[in-house]
Amino acid sequence: MHLKVLGLNFKTTPVEIREKFSVSKDEIKNRLENLDEYEGLDEAVVLSTCNRFEIYAVADNPYENSLKKFMDDLTGIEIDSGLYEYENRECIKHLFEVAASLDSLVLGEGQILSQVKEAYRIAKSVEATHTVLNTLFNRAVASGKLVRTETGIALKSVSVSSAAVELAAKNLNGLENKNALIFGAGKMALLVAQHLKSHGVKKIFVANHHIERAVDMANKIDGEAVSWENALKSADNVEVVVTSTGAPHYVVKPEPVRELMKRREGREIFFIDIAVPRDVDPEVGKIPGVNLCNIDDLETVVDLHKQARREEAESAKKIVAEEVEAVVERFKYLKFRPIMADLSDRAEKIREREVRRFSGKMHDLTDEDKKVIDNMTKMIVRKLLRLPMMKLNSSAGTREADFYAGAMRALFTEDDEKIAL
Repeated sequence: MHLKVLGLNFKTTPVEIREKFSVSKDEIKNRLENLDEYEGLDEAVVLSTCNRFEIYAVADNPYENSLKKFMDDLTGIEIDSGLYEYENRECIKHLFEVAASLDSLVLGEGQILSQVKEAYRIAKSVEATHTVLNTLFNRAVASGKLVRTETGIALKSVSVSSAAVELAAKNLNGLENKNALIFGAGKMALLVAQHLKSHGVKKIFVANHHIERAVDMANKIDGEAVSWENALKSADNVEVVVTSTGAPHYVVKPEPVRELMKRREGREIFFIDIAVPRDVDPEVGKIPGVNLCNIDDLETVVDLHKQARREEAESAKKIVAEEVEAVVERFKYLKFRPIMADLSDRAEKIREREVRRFSGKMHDLTDEDKKVIDNMTKMIVRKLLRLPMMKLNSSAGTREADFYAGAMRALFTEDDEKIAL
């Protein structure tokens, strides 16, 4: 059994590659429901966010290609460059760092922990996880929470939404008394709007496919809802446009923007596309007067804050290292559980059979006598098993582990049921 993760993230691939790996929850769920089609894959969890796509799996070594096949089938894309693969301890360490937001574009951001929990919830709901990944993800989530409560990494972090607004402020020499248009009315869009307000933006227009959602968000920020179709017509006097929708295709295309720039008579406008897949056609950035940035461009803003969080990150790494060691130690013993359970079950069956055989011959036994005999025989079995169980447990993680595991299997195979007792 091998614990593995196969994936890509913002460090290994640009947004134009990552957006191709944007997979819906329903697609992930459907593929996980058919996990048994992939030989050697016993368990799996798929983590899909705007900055990463990863598959955590329990796989038999001879079938390691099944994991790549699973990824290709899920995404419909065959890719080799930009992928990373970690096994066992390195896989555990990677997940714990992800859950603790130590591997995020924005160090210390809180959204990734809820995304890890949701990825695990989906896999568990279709029984794609069992003992190993249940243990791993429960511990990873607990570790991520511990990092956030025991360190100040979350308090000193910037978010994607705040970084986007800072980038706009930097490019426009501040946002005081400027106007903004936001495409989208979800959680991220609302956070962007709140950050824009805190930077002194005068008016915010909100566009969404469902106008009622645009109205609801506009009411929360004292903005103005506009229809999706006429959104760019509201941008004649707007300095910054932020897009954050879940659309699978471009929602801002070149031609309407060219028309917009004609009406603006050359006055510059700043587009920030923080969606994955991207909302704004890259060709828009080539139009004179348009400055277009996407989520990968936020790294320049994030870098400015890294020094303030470096000390907290070091504390977080120490917690993660301790948590990784704890779960690695637990996994050492996990592999012996089936053997130990099988040995205990077999011994208990034999004990029960002999007690029944003996009790059938002693008709004058009282209930109290039967209770004493039952307790006595249980204690005999427990004491007989104690030494082999201790040997098996103490060998976990040592060179002798495979020897003792093999010896137990050889001594307590199905053949022993054929022995006349």
